[in-house]
Amino acid sequence: MFDLRYHVASLVAVFVALIVGILVGVGLAGSGVNKTDLSLARAQRDSAAAQRDAAQAQVAQLKKSEDAFARAYPGLMDGRLAGKRIAVIFVGSTDSGINQAISDTLRDAGAPPPTRVLSVSVPVNAENLDSVLFEKGAKFVKYVGNDKLETLGDALGTEFAAGGQTPLWKTLGRQLVSERTGDVRQPVDGIVVVRTAKPQQGDTMRFLRGLYSGIASANLPAVGVENSGAKLSAVPVFRARGLSAVDDIDQMTGHAALALLLAGARLGAYGTGDSADAILPTPPSG
Repeated sequence: MFDLRYHVASLVAVFVALIVGILVGVGLAGSGVNKTDLSLARAQRDSAAAQRDAAQAQVAQLKKSEDAFARAYPGLMDGRLAGKRIAVIFVGSTDSGINQAISDTLRDAGAPPPTRVLSVSVPVNAENLDSVLFEKGAKFVKYVGNDKLETLGDALGTEFAAGGQTPLWKTLGRQLVSERTGDVRQPVDGIVVVRTAKPQQGDTMRFLRGLYSGIASANLPAVGVENSGAKLSAVPVFRARGLSAVDDIDQMTGHAALALLLAGARLGAYGTGDSADAILPTPPSG
C-alpha cells in the first residue's frame, strides 16, 4: 500500500554502514593506530547503529499506518461512487493490470464497471487523418491541417466525455482506435485517463495536448492514473492539461484517491510520488 521499498533500501544501506563501521573499528583497534582515529571509527559505528534503529522504527510505524488504513478503507469507499458511470481512455494499448485496478476501485466504491473503455493508437498519422476528414466534407474540413491537430484532439476529448453521437470518433475510428468496449452513447459522471505509450513528440504531442484538454474541459471529474514508480511519469502532462492525477493506482491508497477524485474531491496530484500534493485528497463534502 504505502511504498516501503525505499525505506527498506535505506535500512539495508544502514546495515551495511554499520558492518563497515564495526570492521573498521576492529581493524583499527588491532593496528596500533592512535586513540583519536579509534574514537572516530567507534563514533561512526555508533552513528550507523542509531540510524539503523531509526530506520527500523520508521518501517514499523509505516506498517502500523498500512494496517490502520486497511481497516479504514471499506468505510472510506462505501457507496462513494454509487450509481456513477465512469469512462476510461487509454493512450496506447490497454494495460490489463491498470484496467483491473480501475475496475476494482469502482467496485469497492459501489459503482458499476466502466461504461466504456477506449484505446487510442499512437503515434497518429496526421496525413491519414486529414485525408479522411477532407473526404467527409465541410463539417470536418475545419480540423484539416497540422496546425489544427490540437483543436481536433480537443474536440475528440469533448466527444468522448459527452457520449451521444460522437461523429468525429465514428469518422476517425479506424485511424485512431485500437480497442473499444462498452456504450459510447451513454453519458458518464467521470473519466479516467491512462497513458501506456511513451511520451510523444511533434504531431502526436499536439494532438494529445488537445485530447487531454478536451477531456478536462468537460465539466466532469477527470483523473489521469499510473502505477507507482512509473519510469516515465505522465503526471506532469496530466496536470499541465487540467487533469487530476493519481500516481499509485496499483496500491490501495491509489484506489481511494481515485474514488475520492471521481466523487468530486479537489483537483490535484495524489499518491506516493515526489510530485504528489498528498497521498489522498480531502474527501468532498456532501
